[in-house]
Amino acid sequence: METMPMPRGSVDMNFLFTLAELQRLVRAYADKQAARYGITRAQWAVLAKVERTEGLKQSELAEQMEMQPITLTRLIDRLCDNGWIERRSDDADRRVNRLYLRKAARPLLGKLSGLRSELTATALDGIGPADAHRLLAQLELIKENVRSAIQVRRENLPGGSSAMADPVLKFPPIRRAIHSTTPVARFRRSRAGG
Repeated sequence: METMPMPRGSVDMNFLFTLAELQRLVRAYADKQAARYGITRAQWAVLAKVERTEGLKQSELAEQMEMQPITLTRLIDRLCDNGWIERRSDDADRRVNRLYLRKAARPLLGKLSGLRSELTATALDGIGPADAHRLLAQLELIKENVRSAIQVRRENLPGGSSAMADPVLKFPPIRRAIHSTTPVARFRRSRAGG
């Protein structure tokens, strides 16, 4: 499949929309495929994070996944009910739960690893290995550019980096447009005269 290169001006017009659409499509496809194993994409993401960092605090996982703690708690409850994850109290702080994989999760994670490879192969069909590596490196650079811009914005807030007065900073840039169009955001703008 041959595509025409985009003129530079159209990058400005299409980049964020294409990135958001790609994210939506990949999530929908991953959800559909993960269902073959009786798991959701969100549950799969939690399992994968816990596999990489067993003993992670539940609060740390919520922060890493940019997820509300109550939403993560529900996901973890389901994973515990299925026997794939267990919560253990922290020795130093009984209020803290640490997350560990159970033995039953290992075969499922093996199957999901194969599924991840399948999804990746489907998404990168027609793109050679060198181009795929270059694409990944460029996406990592884009991610760091945006992360740095967010950090600079935090540091420029009154009170420095500890000031989290701007709730939009808690969300990835793609979600900002959605966040700014919520009924609460529209109400605040109307009260502020904007």
